Amino acid sequence: MTQPRVLSIAGTDPTGGAGIQADLKSIAAAGGFGMAAVTALVAQNTHGVRSVHTPPHDFLREQLAAVFDDVTVDAVKIGMLGDAATVAVVTEALAAREVGQVVLDPVMVASSGDRLLEPDAEAAVRELARRVDVITPNLRELAVLCDTEMAVDLDEAITQATGLAAETETVVIVKGGHLTGAAADNAVVHPDGAVHHVPTRRVDTKNTHGTGCSLSAALATRLAAGEPVAHALEWSTRWLHEAIRHADGLEVGGGHGPVDHFHRTHRLTAAADATPWPHLSGELPTIPAPVPHLAPAGPHTRAMWEATGQVWAEIMDLAFIRELREGTLRQRDFAFYLDQDAQYLNRYSRALALLSAGAPDQEGQIGWAESAREVLEGEAQLHRDWLGSQDITVTAPSPVTLAYTNFLVASCAVEPYAVGAAAVLPCFWLYAEIGFELMRDNHEGHPYRAWLETYGGEEFTAGARAAIARTERALAAASPEEREQAMAAYLNACIYEREFFAQADRTW
Repeated sequence: MTQPRVLSIAGTDPTGGAGIQADLKSIAAAGGFGMAAVTALVAQNTHGVRSVHTPPHDFLREQLAAVFDDVTVDAVKIGMLGDAATVAVVTEALAAREVGQVVLDPVMVASSGDRLLEPDAEAAVRELARRVDVITPNLRELAVLCDTEMAVDLDEAITQATGLAAETETVVIVKGGHLTGAAADNAVVHPDGAVHHVPTRRVDTKNTHGTGCSLSAALATRLAAGEPVAHALEWSTRWLHEAIRHADGLEVGGGHGPVDHFHRTHRLTAAADATPWPHLSGELPTIPAPVPHLAPAGPHTRAMWEATGQVWAEIMDLAFIRELREGTLRQRDFAFYLDQDAQYLNRYSRALALLSAGAPDQEGQIGWAESAREVLEGEAQLHRDWLGSQDITVTAPSPVTLAYTNFLVASCAVEPYAVGAAAVLPCFWLYAEIGFELMRDNHEGHPYRAWLETYGGEEFTAGARAAIARTERALAAASPEEREQAMAAYLNACIYEREFFAQADRTW
């Protein structure tokens, strides 16, 4: 199956943030082909619901028959049902046909606390919950299904969900979005009591309209693609977090706006853009660079640092860097990064050795050779202290790692000495500056404390200062043409550094 075929059965939102409109966006963003059967026509916007029109139930029955008679449905996401008769039509349609995974988002209670179903419809939804594969209630709906008060923390919600999952023999997704605090974690609760916790950070925004619809539709799509429910929730939670984080940029509506369903898609599209980097066409960045912790060694390295402003801002805004700073970076992402760092250091040491061989003076020969030795020792320590202790498998270089290291080796092997020095400099200087910034948020309980101390420590920064000084001397002795070529090589390497940090966020 190349694209899961996912049917949404739900109401509408003419402003596109919730309901079927959000479901179709979520299905597409999660890699599926979306279809829709409308249960209710809802006149709503980012400020709230104005009115609801329920089409004749026979028409819903005809919609469902039209889909099922023609298309193999790999998953069904059920949203707003409205009344008991609608629940009966949907239950009847699902019982009469072979369908894939069925995910029920029981739209019973609004975020405001208002009940959205009549008592007989609530009873019908409770019964439907026994017939589906996964239920995704919000905390208020979970309380209604469990006939209790709304949970005040995630542990209490998981306890409620454990009882509901056992009673219905259905997997229950606990969603922590309605809780308070920095965490907005989710969890999978199985009928046998097993729990899989999915951590995520809360985003400070009012624009969360349609998040419940969106999560359940994405979850259904990933389940249809064959993922276990735990992996499907991890993917959907991560995707939705990114969509919420960038919701404010949409500027849709004046109330509680929608999330940016396609931010991940746009990010990956931008990463695949083959347009030549602007500086290679003579357009130097105009964003000012911050004052560096390690001072330039002269006018040439000063000019290089001043040209780093754009890529510096882009690096510091990467999800990988932000989460590494916060200590919320997923272990899987950090493991991927460490694996690629080992691949990188192995080939980076070769570039430095080539640079040493081409250095015109003894100081350069010794300095770059010493750096090559330190890099190899660093790689060995990385294997011992991180890769080995955390049982991380070293694989092979990614396309980004391979392109970056090939560029460095080629620059040091065939280009003028000053160009090679400029090419290897960002791994010293830019890395050190990032280390200084991240060390601001380091603390005793930080999960990546030891790694941050390595790149923010004096030993690494001393090597970076020496590299800056050697590069300055090389540029001072170079021709104007070589200095121009060196600036391009330096910025190339800076962009490769950005791509190196960004690549872990492209593996899910």
